[in-house]
This record gives sequence, structure tokens and C-alpha cells, in this order.
Amino acid sequence: MMFIPVRFVDKDKDKALFFATLRKRVDSYFKENNISKHANSTMVVKTIILISAYLLPFIALLVFTPSFQISLILWTIMGFALSGIGMSVMHDANHGAYSTSHKVNYWLGHTLNLLGGSVFNWKMQHNVMHHTYTNVHGYDDDIADKLILKFNPHTEVKWYHKLQVVYAFFFYGILTLYWALLKDFIQFNKYTKQGVNTATKEQNRIIWFKIFLSKVIYWAVIFALPVFVFHIPFMEILWGYLLMQFISGIVLTVVFQLAHTVEGTTHPLPNTDMTIENNWAVHQMNTTVNFSRKNKWISWYVGGLNFQVEHHLFPTICHVHYPQVSEIVKATAIEFGVPYLENETFMDALKSHCNAIIKFGEMPKLNEAIG
Repeated sequence: MMFIPVRFVDKDKDKALFFATLRKRVDSYFKENNISKHANSTMVVKTIILISAYLLPFIALLVFTPSFQISLILWTIMGFALSGIGMSVMHDANHGAYSTSHKVNYWLGHTLNLLGGSVFNWKMQHNVMHHTYTNVHGYDDDIADKLILKFNPHTEVKWYHKLQVVYAFFFYGILTLYWALLKDFIQFNKYTKQGVNTATKEQNRIIWFKIFLSKVIYWAVIFALPVFVFHIPFMEILWGYLLMQFISGIVLTVVFQLAHTVEGTTHPLPNTDMTIENNWAVHQMNTTVNFSRKNKWISWYVGGLNFQVEHHLFPTICHVHYPQVSEIVKATAIEFGVPYLENETFMDALKSHCNAIIKFGEMPKLNEAIG
């Protein structure tokens, strides 16, 4: 299927004023307080902590060759650090939100390579498809069905989907492993055939080679270096690596799902003329949910992804500013009668996610009702 852009058609003039008013108020907040929209010292310190928490345990594994039990603890730390880097550092940088410097954003954006991923593919899937067409069937790959997981109310229900709340979290844990192994090559081919990737054939040959080379370097550092240079048993590295990836996969996938695959969000279908009758900003408010806005520890660790409403409206603002921005967004939404969706706690959001995937696995009529 070739990519055909969907247009948002706004027929409500009052709702059209919502985002214009909101953007003006947010801009005024930064201007009046003389604050940059990009990273501050808090963000820089967090970046150093997270990257160090990933690299130093790996260096310790190589230099000190600890016991297998201690090595698993180090791999566990790396798993949580890797998730934090992805949610905080890489995410902001690839949105251009980390710094005014293109070079800073470029290099910090490539911390995605620590996960074994490709920045080129990530930007197409996330920045272009997900942020533009959030929860739109056939466009947002982030809510597309995966293997035996069903996240979309408009796709066919299989008998095993009724059990997905039981097995979903195991598959969440292996999604980043799939990413490191195969996802980038499959996705690159898919986006090229669909026309989402608009690069020329010559450019694509170079891009594909860069993706391949980055994978070779990644696997060489993860496995060849410890085994052949530092003589650490292969199975110890393998089990530790799988543990790290499982932790990272669980954290990254769950945090993302709590923003879009929960009760109360909509999953629009484009009209036959490839339009969606809604204001784009209001569409973001209908398809995105915050959680744990008042929990400072969660906000620090998940990189503001618990403020997904603010992130979808202002993706080029560094997430460290979202707690303050959220008060402006919520007040403006209430003023204009626009929904502001949120779950107060992490457990509320997790329960809502479980309820949503249970409903998606039930009869089609119910899926249509919640779509």
C-alpha cells in the first residue's frame, strides 16, 4: 500500500482557536520567565547520569570480569539505564528539543545506537507517522498490531487475542531485541516501498549501508569484544544481554502504551477522501493520555513521557519543562471545552492499559464501540 497523506479538516472554528491560543500562552511563559525551551542544567546532569549508568557497568564487566551473579546485576542496571536514555536523551534529541545546536541533537540522537536501533527509521516511524497521525488506523505504526498483539480496534480479532493481557508483557520484553536484530531492515524496506521514505535510490544505498554498519559495530561491541578480547564466556554475555534487553523492552513498551493504548483514547479511521474531520491539536488531545503528572521520580526517569499530551502538542520543547507547561495546557483545554485526558497514578494507567487490550481482544462490535 502506497503512502497517501491524511488531511485534518477543521470545521469547528472555536476549536481551531484552541491551539493558536495555547501556543501563544506557552510562548509567553518562556519569554516572560526568560527560559530556553531546550535543555537546562538538570537535563545535562540527567544525561550524564543515564549514559554513565549504561557505559560504566559494561566497562566494569570487561575490566573486572565479576561473577555471573554480579554481572547480572550490572546488566540489570544497564537495562534500566538504556530505557532512560531512550526515553529522555535520545527522544528529545531526535525531536530537536535537546539543544539549539544541530550537532548536539545529532550526536545525542544517535544514542539510539546503544539500543541497536536506527535513527533514520525511528524518525520516520515516530516523528512523521506517529506524531502526525497519532492512533490513526493504517498510519501510526506504534499502535499497529504486532505478531499476536492487538492494539488497534479496527483490525481482525483472532481467538488468541482474548488471552493477550496474559502474554502481552512477555512480548513487550522482547520487542527491543527484535528491534536490534531485524526491525530496522524490515521497516526500511517497508517505508521505501510505501513511499514514506522519499530518499533517492543512491541515498538509500548509503543509508542502508550505514544501518548495516551500525549493526555490525553494535554486535561486535556487545559480543565479540567481551568474548574474544576479554575472554568472558559467551553464555554469560548472552544471558546478561537478554536480561538487559528484556528489562529495557518492558519499560519502553509499557511507558509508551500508557499514553495511547488506554481507555478513553480514540482510534480514527480516515474518510474515503483521506480526511479526518477534526482539528489536528484536538485530535492529539483525543488520542493521548498523561499519567503520574505529580510524580517527580517517574517524570525524571521516563523523560516526561508521562506528559505525552504536552509532548504531542510541543515536541520541540525539552521535556524538563513539561510539568509547568502542562498547567497551561490543562487550563486552556478546560477553557475551550477540549478533553484533557490523564491517569493520576502509574497503577491507574497500567490498569487502564490492561482493560484496553482486554477489550481489543473481545468481539468486533465492542471494538467498534471503543474505536
